[in-house]
Amino acid sequence: MKAICKGAIIAESNDTIVVEGNHYYPMGTVNMEYMKPSDTTTVFPWKGVASYYSINVGGESNTDAAWYYPEPKDAAKNTQEYMAFWRGVEVVE
Repeated sequence: MKAICKGAIIAESNDTIVVEGNHYYPMGTVNMEYMKPSDTTTVFPWKGVASYYSINVGGESNTDAAWYYPEPKDAAKNTQEYMAFWRGVEVVE
């Protein structure tokens, strides 16, 4: 699976996990050169507090387009050390 934003491959892995229809990529497969930490957080009742990254490609920013759970709740432990994408990021095989 590839995560593509503005023509750049942001992440690529054969070991994604799918949670609520979103592919989560192992953190080691994410191309961090495109990632900029965000101050945004959101709370999901069964998963915990999500932290975000904005994706920067070719001088353009895609704000809060990636998220992860630094300390997921027990029900979502399988997402620890994984990142998911949305907002203009295309996930393809």
